[in-house]
Amino acid sequence: MPGMARPSVPIVLTSEEREQLERLVRATTSQQRMVQRSRMVLLAAAGKGTDWIAQELGVQASWVSRWRHRFARERWAGLQDRPRPGPPARYDASTEKRVLAKLDDPSPPGLACWTGAEVAKALGDVSDDQVWRVLRKHGIHLARRRSWCVSTDPAFAAKAADVVGVYLDPPENAVVLAVDEKPHIQALERAQGWLKLPNGKAISGYSHEYMRHGTTTLFAALEIATGQVQAGHYSRRRRAEFLDFMNQVVAAHPGKEIHVVLDNLSTHKPKCDRWLARHKNVHFHFTPTHASWLNLCECWFSILARKALRGASFSSPRQLREAIDRFIAVYNPQAAPFEWTKRTVHPVGFRKYYSDLCK
Repeated sequence: MPGMARPSVPIVLTSEEREQLERLVRATTSQQRMVQRSRMVLLAAAGKGTDWIAQELGVQASWVSRWRHRFARERWAGLQDRPRPGPPARYDASTEKRVLAKLDDPSPPGLACWTGAEVAKALGDVSDDQVWRVLRKHGIHLARRRSWCVSTDPAFAAKAADVVGVYLDPPENAVVLAVDEKPHIQALERAQGWLKLPNGKAISGYSHEYMRHGTTTLFAALEIATGQVQAGHYSRRRRAEFLDFMNQVVAAHPGKEIHVVLDNLSTHKPKCDRWLARHKNVHFHFTPTHASWLNLCECWFSILARKALRGASFSSPRQLREAIDRFIAVYNPQAAPFEWTKRTVHPVGFRKYYSDLCK
């Protein structure tokens, strides 16, 4: 008859479906929209009409009818939200290629390099955020600058093999030393102490201002087998100072055959031949040009700078030298040899190989 409401779709639940719906309604962690839809289905399965359920739950009858019909057709899957496609994608793979290709073009006039904003501006229809997404995806850092030093020594392979061979397979009963200089170490006096902030807190540190009190030059000999260091302090870095330090090194190893790894500094050669002629037990091994990273003493200089010099305050070169000596006195009793882990040495990419020298 006209005006009569259409009969509601009947819902018949299996025992498993009823248990699943009731468990979801009871759970305190259930999503509220799923709880409401489950109640609609349970009431419908109890024989309640759509209008009655809508009034009981305080919702529109059309909502009850929608979930009632969807459950009847699709069962449990019908209560889940439909996937929402969202707005169409603004950018595709071609956009990524355009961003990467733009980086190969010369930077804009007046600028030394590209920035994300400049790339977006040059492309016109790509946002800054999308440019940065592409750069992050490919690990590109526009502000990062890498440096390298490629050895052009024509005898690189032979010299590198000689140095590495001395490290890995030293002559029997011989002492192998890596000798190097760290010139012009500055004695900087910094204002240190506590700084009280307006909020009452206090922080420790030192001022960016400092006073210069001269420099000192450090000669060091690292014994490869033990990792221990012998040092000498000088005001200059001439051949005279180098040979004086070598005399101390020889005196520290009486009667021993000594193999010394050195870089190509002019004070190390060639006029040291007369000194070598008087010291038949000493043999020099020179690293290739632009490859002083093969000298393991560089590793120790890095440790010294990081642990004893960086951020320290000295009022005179003598105080600086005393601090270095104190560090060596603490370092040597617990020293360990650096472990050479690189078996193949190439004349390029020296920073990678330098980082592999020490564990």
